[in-house]
Amino acid sequence: MKSSSTENAYRWLPDGTPADRSDERLPTSTPRTIKKKRALDWLEWALLILGALTVALIIKTFLFQAFYIPSESMSPTLEKNDRVIVNKLAYRLHDVNRGDVIVFKAPDGVDPSVKDLVKRVIGLPGETIEQTNGRIYVNGKRLKEPYLTEGAIAEPGPGFARIKIPEDSYWVMGDNRSNSKDSRLFPDHFIHKRDIVGRVFVRVWPLHRLDIL
Repeated sequence: MKSSSTENAYRWLPDGTPADRSDERLPTSTPRTIKKKRALDWLEWALLILGALTVALIIKTFLFQAFYIPSESMSPTLEKNDRVIVNKLAYRLHDVNRGDVIVFKAPDGVDPSVKDLVKRVIGLPGETIEQTNGRIYVNGKRLKEPYLTEGAIAEPGPGFARIKIPEDSYWVMGDNRSNSKDSRLFPDHFIHKRDIVGRVFVRVWPLHRLDIL
């Protein structure tokens, strides 16, 4: 005779062997538990999306930002509608260098619909700069500019007289010298370091022109 405790633990088959009752021991889902699980799933997704947006905002604010080129002023280095990535941390780690391609806030007096501009750094703080016969001279020495197309000149006119660049300021020009509104035409000529957004370091679009600058 089987004890009552054993009978409570098993159901017995006709041949005297215990039947499997594992299915009876499994917890059953109720509408309440299902609703709670779905709420936790939604919360998990919301936290993931919020985290991703936060990371993206931090990257855009402090590290990198994408820009598109709206004109031909930097041709052939950058063509109209190219997409580039700007390193916004660069000039917190090192100085602005001659030849850098930078994005900066458009100076006062420029088209108010234009928020940012992209140009190349030509003159550094404390230097003198001038243009004679289409060539740029820095501190009296002709500047070598391998990024310009053969035969390019600084502008179709006679040039500009020697100018001294103030401290914490820079003289910038487009590589397409005959079609660029830059320091030659800015009301104050120079851009201040505080107005520099960052350095253009890679072109990402179009893909066949992907390149490090």
